[in-house]
Amino acid sequence: MKIGLLIYGSLGTVSGGYLYDRMLVAQLQACGDEVEVVSLPWVGYGRALLHNLSRSLYQRLATADFDLLLQDELNHPSLFWLNRQIKRHVQYPIVSIVHHLRQSEQHPPGLLWLYRWVERRYLQSVDAFIFNSQTTRQEVARLMGETSDVWQPHVVAHPGGDRFQPVITEAEISQRTHEPGPLRVLFVGNLIPRKRLHTLIEALCQLPAADWRLDVVGSTAVHPTYTRRILHNLPTAVTLHGSLPDAALAELMRRSHVLAVPSQYEGFGIVYLEGMGFGLPAIGTTGGAAKEIITEGVNGYVINAVETAVLAHHLHHLHQNRDALAAMSLSARQRFLAHPTWAQSMAKVRGFLGEQVRG
Repeated sequence: MKIGLLIYGSLGTVSGGYLYDRMLVAQLQACGDEVEVVSLPWVGYGRALLHNLSRSLYQRLATADFDLLLQDELNHPSLFWLNRQIKRHVQYPIVSIVHHLRQSEQHPPGLLWLYRWVERRYLQSVDAFIFNSQTTRQEVARLMGETSDVWQPHVVAHPGGDRFQPVITEAEISQRTHEPGPLRVLFVGNLIPRKRLHTLIEALCQLPAADWRLDVVGSTAVHPTYTRRILHNLPTAVTLHGSLPDAALAELMRRSHVLAVPSQYEGFGIVYLEGMGFGLPAIGTTGGAAKEIITEGVNGYVINAVETAVLAHHLHHLHQNRDALAAMSLSARQRFLAHPTWAQSMAKVRGFLGEQVRG
């Protein structure tokens, strides 16, 4: 198959969505498919809407010799009207990779109305969908007004969690949890308001200072204003590492006790699963698909994103009850082992794409 992939910026961008896209491209290329990346510049939402009027983009897509065009749904403002124009002239199907919807995030009411309108128009302009979770599928169906599971062709293919290929034994996990000293908490995510690092820090500050240490891994440059907020009166028990290479992040996961990312919304939450590969119980929120990974009280906790006191209670419990921490850590590892690998999930997607081309 000759496949186009339309994204913003570079395929190497650090985020869960771009990781998914990279893994899919790698799978397609490994199977002999040709993938051409069509990159649009990162601009603000308003300027992205103007891409719909770009003659050069229209010509490139309308004359492309693709068997199928993949589009990352993140690009929806650039394509909600343009898709309708190019479909008059092309034979290939357009398939959208949906990680999570912009309208699922918190926005002022006026902007939220605009985002919903544009996003709905975009979703109605494509031929098929790839969803990273059942939650994302349900959100798209709800926005499009679909009440039946039988609608446009789609596949749900969860991200894998085996990027780091973690090798750790149950004995090592149990030994780590019973080591004396503070609870070692890990946060992985770019420093943006949606990830709610401030909530985690506020919760930890409710505990005795000697009881915890927090390592934060993620870019500090994405949202400078939010980063300055985090840096203001930052407790000494918090270490900001910035972005780290995979090997260094894997080593932090190996040394930590628990992964806590209390995001306002996650379309899936790959990092929860990656942490479970190292035996880390995960703390996520009810906003999004964390509940598809985390079983409450078994391999982690699912809280409301603003429940700082509840988050503090869970962290205190894990510090004070190391036997409970050990049991949850081993359950987390088993949850990881039961999950499909990247290769398995991306093979499922490739099979689905082949059906769209043949159809």
